[in-house]
Amino acid sequence: MTLLSLFKNTNNNNPQTLIWGEDSFLNDYLAHSYAHEKKFVELDRITVDCETDGLDNLIANLTESSLFSSQKLIVVKNPFFLTSKAPKKMKKQFDQLERIFVHIQGSDNVVIIIASYNKLDRRKKLTKTVLSNFNVVETKIKTYEVTAIAKSMIAAEGYTISQPALQLLVQRSDQVMDTILSNYNKLKMAATDNKITEKLVEQNIDLSLAQNVFAILESALKHNYREAAERLDNQLREGSNPIQLLAVFENQIELILVVKILAKRGRNEPQIVKELGVHPYRVKLALRNKISVEKLEELLEAAIKLDYNYKNGTYHANNFLKMFVLNV
Repeated sequence: MTLLSLFKNTNNNNPQTLIWGEDSFLNDYLAHSYAHEKKFVELDRITVDCETDGLDNLIANLTESSLFSSQKLIVVKNPFFLTSKAPKKMKKQFDQLERIFVHIQGSDNVVIIIASYNKLDRRKKLTKTVLSNFNVVETKIKTYEVTAIAKSMIAAEGYTISQPALQLLVQRSDQVMDTILSNYNKLKMAATDNKITEKLVEQNIDLSLAQNVFAILESALKHNYREAAERLDNQLREGSNPIQLLAVFENQIELILVVKILAKRGRNEPQIVKELGVHPYRVKLALRNKISVEKLEELLEAAIKLDYNYKNGTYHANNFLKMFVLNV
């Protein structure tokens, strides 16, 4: 199994590949994995960044023969020619690329285009040509799909990870795919026999800011104010400021509030996950929380007012944030 096969492909028998999605870290990770497959080991590898190297450089690499190999593998980064921001003055180069890509499937070279954009300009003839002549791999991942995709990617690379370790990795990465991959790279360096355990994650991956703030809020909601205050002091000592922390507090409180409101309206856990587009674990924790909707509304209003007063300069000291936590 290849990593690209875990995502939607238009024609996985076509080696000419367009990797398209907003997450540049994920796209680069997938492109690197694909480029280093055994079938491409003898190819001369070339990377062209369209923004820094220019389109003339790309055209030259696509049309000229390699001095070292009969075939080239060309990785194309920042292909702005596929977007609506492409300048009209480059029409000559666009036309040349369009003529090249029309016949790309008959080329000896392999081209991997990494398009880390939200949208492509499908009105353009060049974009239409690329979309019809390349295997288009869409790397868009919904939040509730993150854990399953991460597990599949880890397995595809020959590593095993226990379910508790996977959950902990996802939690400590804030359910963000590029952060998961970055942390997974750390774990690969530390793993023995390609096995990733819960203990290994605990030892090598720190709690994220959001997790630390959630721990503060959870302690305060349980009226364990001493622990909450100590955790808050630790975050402030580590350089977090009240405005940063309040933004996360507001996000956490708002999520718990919305989950509880939806649950009151008869939505079950899977329905809430899909409706909000958040990780199932966050919804599960929110549903377990015993705090009332009325209390959550009060807390959210207080957090918003506190945030406003910090931002307009009325408050400066950390004590006002501490008072908020101790009044939860």
